[in-house]
Amino acid sequence: MRGLIIRKALGGLVVGGVIATLLSSGTTATATSVDLKTVPFEVSGELPIYPKALWKNGSSGTNVRKVEARLVQLKLLEKKYLDNDFGTMTRAAVKKFQKSKGIPELGYVDQNTLDQLAKVTHVPTQTELYPPAPVVNGKKLDARCATGVALCIDKSTRKLRYVVDGVVKMQMDVRFGAVKTATREGSFTVGWKSRNHVSKLYDSKMPFAMFFSGGQAVHYSSDFAARGYNGASHGCVNVRDLAKIKVLFDEVHVGDKVIVYRS
Repeated sequence: MRGLIIRKALGGLVVGGVIATLLSSGTTATATSVDLKTVPFEVSGELPIYPKALWKNGSSGTNVRKVEARLVQLKLLEKKYLDNDFGTMTRAAVKKFQKSKGIPELGYVDQNTLDQLAKVTHVPTQTELYPPAPVVNGKKLDARCATGVALCIDKSTRKLRYVVDGVVKMQMDVRFGAVKTATREGSFTVGWKSRNHVSKLYDSKMPFAMFFSGGQAVHYSSDFAARGYNGASHGCVNVRDLAKIKVLFDEVHVGDKVIVYRS
């Protein structure tokens, strides 16, 4: 602040000197004829010039997928983030790679980073870019279940499969909502978990609940265990094997994929 005041004062002296000189020469001058701008900070050295970003946070497309596949090769990125979208996890992986090579941790891919990445990885194969969907009993699961961790739920076969990097770890019978309370289909993630949940809406127990779409969750159902497919849920994915869902509940984490589809 003190430096700013001094600069303003010096600026005033300069303006005054200019005006005095003009007046002595018979020239009429006004203070408004001189426009001085004070810089509010000190500038020293050269300003940094950042390299052009080829792909950065928010970018998407096949080229992003190829970069992600190379990062997966180096075990800097988990397979579940191989998704064509340059997000937080891809950015973190890029920064880790840049740090390992002693280059600026920009968090985005410039030409130098791409060149360095190409030197230590191979061109991703088609299988690496698009891992094949798991096959169970001679039938492919949904392709979205091929990478990362997924609760792969098939409404046609009424099966839930816990899949990790394309390998089916667990399988169990499930049932779904009735026509008026249908279980939603699509790609979701586990939003939150509740081991001893009780539905306030229906006043019913929903133990080992893993919520993925609003009030819809995968959970154990004593009614399903007792009556089988003679009943239906209010939209949730019911599991009747208590022992299996206890294990599944501990394995699944918030953020894991939930894929509900028809084969």
